[in-house]
Amino acid sequence: MLYPMSPKVVELKRKLESFMDRHIYPNEERFYREAEELGPWKVYPVVEELKPLARAEGLWNLFLPESGHGAGLTNLEYAPLCEVMGRSHLAPEVFNCSAPDTGNMEVLERYGSEKDKERWLQPLLAGEIRSCFAMTEPAVASSDATNIESSIVRDGDHYVINGRKWYTTNATDPRCKICIFMGKTDPDNPDRHRQQSMILVPMDTPGIEVKRPLPVFGFYGVPDRASEVIFTNVRVPRENMLLGEGRGFEIAQGRLGPGRIHHCMRLIGLAERTLEKMCRRVRSRVAFGKPVSEQTVTQERIAESRIMIEQARLLTLNAAYAMDTVGNKVAKAEIAMIKVAVPNMACQVIDWAIQAHGGGGTSNDFGLTQAYATARLLRLADGPDEVHRNQIARFELKKYSNA
Repeated sequence: MLYPMSPKVVELKRKLESFMDRHIYPNEERFYREAEELGPWKVYPVVEELKPLARAEGLWNLFLPESGHGAGLTNLEYAPLCEVMGRSHLAPEVFNCSAPDTGNMEVLERYGSEKDKERWLQPLLAGEIRSCFAMTEPAVASSDATNIESSIVRDGDHYVINGRKWYTTNATDPRCKICIFMGKTDPDNPDRHRQQSMILVPMDTPGIEVKRPLPVFGFYGVPDRASEVIFTNVRVPRENMLLGEGRGFEIAQGRLGPGRIHHCMRLIGLAERTLEKMCRRVRSRVAFGKPVSEQTVTQERIAESRIMIEQARLLTLNAAYAMDTVGNKVAKAEIAMIKVAVPNMACQVIDWAIQAHGGGGTSNDFGLTQAYATARLLRLADGPDEVHRNQIARFELKKYSNA
């Protein structure tokens, strides 16, 4: 292997795969049923039942690379484990490794005060509460985050917050207790990247209205609990400001780098699982006198899927290695490349699997529609393809600025 796994990771992966076989895959049907029947405003009992089992086996908070609270893994070491978890929508939260909590915990770990860590980080690490991240807004093109219009205005010892956010993941979860909110503290600053700040907002603060859940391709609660939230004259203490006024973009870059690579790691696992489903399906079906697996078009799609998954995995491992060795800021190009490549790869593999399953592939019976919703969403979440492609092109063109 180009990036060999350490004995520690090999053992964690073995334990993780065993847990998936014993507890995750057998409960997937129940998970999807609970998500559909209970909806995005409720806690899904199956998730809460499995969390103590995962924690008892030491499969908890594996994502934290620089903290004494997790397994102490690097991004490169975490990658194969995150891929295993990504094979099922049920798995990440069971191991306390799901978005947006992972990113929010990393923000609190890096930028929160000791008081913030005690009040919010500790219960998040324990899986006792959940959190949300309020950045995207419906009134502006939020692919350019400098467009964000929500306001954070200083008023004595408090800040007053006003804004309308959407795709605020987790906000409908009754356990969601804390929000990381991005808005403008200095809208007239000539440096558009110094206008924004991030602040901690307890979800029980007066003036917060979780207006509605937002479906993703008709799914509520799976793949996530996307929500619209309105903040009206929400007052929070000035010490809730993270890092200082005007440093929202700095925090965002520290948060979104790991978030983007985790999404890609999970998507590779989802694509692997999808390819397995496709292969099993085509070997069991006969059309026009021979197994579908012997149709040339099917074989071509299986071969292309394998090639694309392997390419995406190597590109993601390369990004993880770069993040570990030179840091997130220097590894921006590598992170941007996987954020384009991996969701597009997953969309294609899942689309071929849907085709191989015939009409059944468009139902919810095989998990393919849920998988496609996840992959397609991630061509937009944490920055759309177009933004990342432009960034990659700028990095490439900069090499020839003196040519």
